[in-house]
Amino acid sequence: MDKNLLLNGNIPKSYFMLTIPNVLSMVITLVYNLADTYFIAAVGNTDLVAGVSLCAPVLTIQMAFGNVFAQGGCSLVSRLLGAEKKEDIKRVSSHCIYTGYLLGLLLGIFFLLTGRMLLPLLGADGDTVGFAGQYFYWIAAGSPFVTASYVYTNLFRSEGLSKEAMLGTGVGAVVNIILDPIFISGLGMGARGAAIATVIGYVVSDLYCTVVLLKKSRLLSLDPRYFRIPGTYEKQILGIGIPAAIMNIVQSLSVVFLNQFLLPYGNVEIAAMGIAMKTVSIVNLVLIGLAYGGQPLYGYFFGAGDRENLKKLTRFNLRVSVGTAIVMSAFVFAAAERLIRFFMEDAAIVQSGSLMLRLQVVTMTFAGVTLLLTLIFQSAGKIGISFALSLSRQGFLFLLVLVAASRMFGYYGVLASQAAADVISMVLAGALFYRSIYRYWKS
Repeated sequence: MDKNLLLNGNIPKSYFMLTIPNVLSMVITLVYNLADTYFIAAVGNTDLVAGVSLCAPVLTIQMAFGNVFAQGGCSLVSRLLGAEKKEDIKRVSSHCIYTGYLLGLLLGIFFLLTGRMLLPLLGADGDTVGFAGQYFYWIAAGSPFVTASYVYTNLFRSEGLSKEAMLGTGVGAVVNIILDPIFISGLGMGARGAAIATVIGYVVSDLYCTVVLLKKSRLLSLDPRYFRIPGTYEKQILGIGIPAAIMNIVQSLSVVFLNQFLLPYGNVEIAAMGIAMKTVSIVNLVLIGLAYGGQPLYGYFFGAGDRENLKKLTRFNLRVSVGTAIVMSAFVFAAAERLIRFFMEDAAIVQSGSLMLRLQVVTMTFAGVTLLLTLIFQSAGKIGISFALSLSRQGFLFLLVLVAASRMFGYYGVLASQAAADVISMVLAGALFYRSIYRYWKS
């Protein structure tokens, strides 16, 4: 990261130079996620769509394992850069990348050995288990490449290589989109073809990132001789990375619970929710990009003890995130039926999916603020607070609201549970921010 970029006093310019490529990377990730849904839905088989939708938590768990050393490593590298400890950055980056591959390998083995037990837990029944299994086993086999891709792109962002991180995600997405129609329909491989196309996309992405790191990075390293790091650094990585991973895992569990609560209403509802949640990720991923694109700046300023720029960055980031959330949420809310119909013309799915989508997106502004505040705590190394927030919006608060709302309001309570959890989570995040970071700035 160019030191002058951070210290020239132009916070908006610094923020957008790092964030725009990250947002574009999130959009590419969105295309990555939507490609399978679009081409599978084009087949017109509701059970096939439902079966693949049930496997969404698998990809989220893979993301979680990658994020242990992706977000944990990114936060530490940014602070080390602010403290000008460049040799230590080489060690941390090498350790994170190789450990990312290893965690993915262990996760993939676990999935392959326990697949028969996990599929029913994900909500697969007699109509969907075959399709879900075809997708599940191939995605499981690609776990090492999925987890490592998150480590690469986050480490690139920590050095300021946001454009390279975007392109790393982009090449994989392009490969996936090209292969999806060929494998799914052209070769008649269905769900299996969608999974294979996705894994090949991640393999290509990892290869690209490896080449970029070796040729363009001035700080990051793949040298295995740097693999060992001090225990204090490992603790800092895990302290930030594990809460981030737990957030992803709990998010997966929330999807599993949500599908279980919807199962009595039929596979049409599960398919509709799968499409709605993929669609709402249009807003969610952009907000993640806006928040986490600024992580290198936050980490650098915290590492340098620059409170004034921290305050300026937070105020600006908050305005951008809230404004973007309002505009995008309003668009998705108004166009809900058309967005669902883009995937499937089935009248029942359009009716249910549009309602689900509107209820998912109506409180996305609250979710954006929670994401930003969580990112600030992670960048500051506030392990306990970031851990608590990681378990809020789509964690224990969501599960509590889901159970309570379903008992009180039935089907509509299930659909509205995420919106209620978003509001409560933002109140919690704001209170914690005031008690911790705000007082730090005032002291």
